Amino acid sequence: MNDLGTRRWWALGALALSVVVVGLDLTVLNLALPTLATTLHASTAQLQWVVDAYSLVLAAMLLPAGLLGDRYGRKKLLLLALALFGVASVVCAYASSAEALIAARAVLGLGAAFVIPLSLSVLPAMFSPEERPRAVTITVGATMLAFPIGPILGGWLLTHFWWGSVFLINVPVIALALLAVTALLPESRSAERPRLDVAGVLVSSAGLAGLTYGAIEAGQRGWGNPGALAAIIAGALVLVAFVRLERAVSRRPDGQPLVDLSLFSSASFTWGTILATVVSFAMFGLLFAVPQYFQAVGGADAMGAGLRLLPLIGGLMVGAGVADRLARVAGAKITVALGFAVMAVGLGAGATTSLQTSEGFTLGWVAVLGAGLGLAMPTAMDAALGALSKDRSGAGSALIMAVRQVGATIGVAVLGSILNAAYHSRLELTGLPAQVAGAVRDSASAGVAVAHQLGSAALLGMVRGAFVHGMDALLVVCCALAVAGVGLALAFLPRRSQAVATTSADRATSEDGVVSTG
Repeated sequence: MNDLGTRRWWALGALALSVVVVGLDLTVLNLALPTLATTLHASTAQLQWVVDAYSLVLAAMLLPAGLLGDRYGRKKLLLLALALFGVASVVCAYASSAEALIAARAVLGLGAAFVIPLSLSVLPAMFSPEERPRAVTITVGATMLAFPIGPILGGWLLTHFWWGSVFLINVPVIALALLAVTALLPESRSAERPRLDVAGVLVSSAGLAGLTYGAIEAGQRGWGNPGALAAIIAGALVLVAFVRLERAVSRRPDGQPLVDLSLFSSASFTWGTILATVVSFAMFGLLFAVPQYFQAVGGADAMGAGLRLLPLIGGLMVGAGVADRLARVAGAKITVALGFAVMAVGLGAGATTSLQTSEGFTLGWVAVLGAGLGLAMPTAMDAALGALSKDRSGAGSALIMAVRQVGATIGVAVLGSILNAAYHSRLELTGLPAQVAGAVRDSASAGVAVAHQLGSAALLGMVRGAFVHGMDALLVVCCALAVAGVGLALAFLPRRSQAVATTSADRATSEDGVVSTG
């Protein structure tokens, strides 16, 4: 590691670029959906799959991506994934039909499935245990910043250019990341090439895809939908079978399972992963509800709603900056618990929102929440990564990200259902034509548009009040999760990273895991 000198910090910048572009693609597209509906003549179902094809493939391929990086070289596969992501971005931008765009988005998800875990998996090989928390903070911070930046960038692009620009913006960033990774990042791989657990790859991908698909469907059609419930149950059963399969493989003398289940013997790995997933749950709930609040209640346009997320970015940067220094002194347990406590304060304040709440108050609690996210997420992620040996850092990082991705998808579905149920409970639409009432029930944005068309101040006030009630209910649930996070961190997260016992192969990798590329 030391022979890499300052080059490893420049290489970290290349990795941050890689994860930023992947994070952007999760949120930058949402604002373009109304334009796509008219330009590509896309149905509502097709628009849903334009968004969900990316998430579905991403979740399904994370685990195999990490293993393949350990086996064939993380730098090599990262370069291939970035190139694939860039090509798919161009195809998305010039797609002439909804079907073509959905297919290209699936390919984007495949590229992202490799970029995310491989960007994290090289950190244990490049940085010492003392340096790693700072490296993780930078990488995870870049990912988190990309989410609120997406709506801001998307709003600006859609204001000035055509819808394909939200994909073409990826291309120069990808080109820069390719050059930087090629020149700066050392190659790293497992000292003993892990065998490809084909059965594990197929079963885990099927289970993750089923669970993610079911959560997406439940968010769109309700948790009582038979298709959604069937997919969730089937996905969960397949993942149970996957765990049994991996245990059987690990008991063989020459067995090399896709997932090293012994990782869960480390409290740092287990609780770091769980707590990072809880943070993702709360963050995606915020990004789901608050931009809608700024538009439906505050009257902002798409770009204005994005710009009002800037305090979140400021809070994230402050929190992440404090987290690195605080964790060195107080340890991961106290830092993560403090992060959740700050999150709870922000979310609790947000849950008191009414139609009379000032915009300054809203921007304030969003900034406080951002600071809590910045404190908790990088520290929890570093606790989990610190338990990984260099030999299996790819597979381990992929497992962390797979849990987070599925957790975030389920979180959006659950929180969306809570918001919608509370929103519907405050609507009184008796006497309105069925088509008008259906539009109001569909979303607050549609309800506001209908109220303006009818010139009905009463309907407008009811729709806005109902949405605020729904957002408050969502934020109460997120606040309760943050309070639970404080208790879980204090009860179970070790003060310092707790590594899984190393094997002889792991010890060999300490010297051989980084391969200089000259």
